[in-house]
Amino acid sequence: MPVLDKIKAFENDMTAWRQDLHRHPEIGFEEKRTSDFVARTLEGFGYEVHRGVGKTGVVGRLKVGESSRSIGLRADMDALPMQEANTFAHRSTIDGRMHACGHDGHTASLLGAARYLAETRQFDGTVNLIFQPAEEGLGGANAMLADGLLDRFPCDVLFGFHNAPNLPLGHFAIRPGPMMAGGAFFDIIVKGKGSHGAHPEFSVDPVLTACHIVTALQSIPARNVGAVDSAVISVTRIEGGDAYNVVPNQAAVRGTARWFKPEVLKIIETNMRRIATGVAEGFGATAEVDFRLIFAPLVNSADDATFAADVAAEIVGEAKVNRARDLIMGSEDFSFMLEKVPGAYINIGNGDGANVHNPSYDFNDALLPYAASLYARLVERRLATNR
Repeated sequence: MPVLDKIKAFENDMTAWRQDLHRHPEIGFEEKRTSDFVARTLEGFGYEVHRGVGKTGVVGRLKVGESSRSIGLRADMDALPMQEANTFAHRSTIDGRMHACGHDGHTASLLGAARYLAETRQFDGTVNLIFQPAEEGLGGANAMLADGLLDRFPCDVLFGFHNAPNLPLGHFAIRPGPMMAGGAFFDIIVKGKGSHGAHPEFSVDPVLTACHIVTALQSIPARNVGAVDSAVISVTRIEGGDAYNVVPNQAAVRGTARWFKPEVLKIIETNMRRIATGVAEGFGATAEVDFRLIFAPLVNSADDATFAADVAAEIVGEAKVNRARDLIMGSEDFSFMLEKVPGAYINIGNGDGANVHNPSYDFNDALLPYAASLYARLVERRLATNR
């Protein structure tokens, strides 16, 4: 029986796990209930379970046979600090917390693969199931790595996936080499001189200065980065002042930058510092720039991307696998794990519906068997018993 059919036999269980996780979302490094649920479920399947890896991460280990070969499968567990707009029965029960990126589904999918692998044991080697906390910009991957993840649980190769809204259900998409952008967060603190709003001539206006900095920053992708390269600078927050009639002493410009090439990262940071301090000086103010790397570019090993695509095609047919998907300007901290061990990251169609990080988003439960089947077959083929 094909693996997809075997896993569909307990699809209702995976759906129940996923919807329970959705009802109880926890943000990065607060995933105590989620981690406990994962650990207890894995223990019930017979896995050797390690809690507290990278604060709230969990690793499940299953060894079959005598081979020294190993594989790592990763799923993220954290939710987002946002209010859910959905009204269905499994909506979030916690104000200001929501699984708006589908990590509940990623976790349930890996648990589904864990159950199948424990029941069938059709492989020779070691499987490490990595349930990662705090993917959403809080450094969960690096926390697990700093806690000795790959020393304690060596992996020859690593695989991960993310659901993809508007990619049809049952379809897969991947590309070799760079696939997702690196990401940084920045804070620019502009310091001036406050005054009464009726007498701005006595001020050095940090709000006006900040506005000119925001406009000038867009010259970086437009005039400093080559036209054939990709770069994004998005100012997402401007803060300053407390009253209508007061020019404040200070204002802040905050946002994110994205890129693929290391040299583009250097261009962005160097020119952001130059522009912010230069524009501020022109207005008689000062500017301090805090530029922080949050995500490395995600780069798939060419061989492992081909392997993942081949496994996906085995499950759903070649016509439903895009092997040359477009670059993604979004970021993913699985990239830091792929800097240590080769592997690949693939998208699986979530079907029509709201995009991720939207208050109306929901993971498509019909996706669960496809993701679990991919994980299971990656193990069975990579750790094949006849090799």
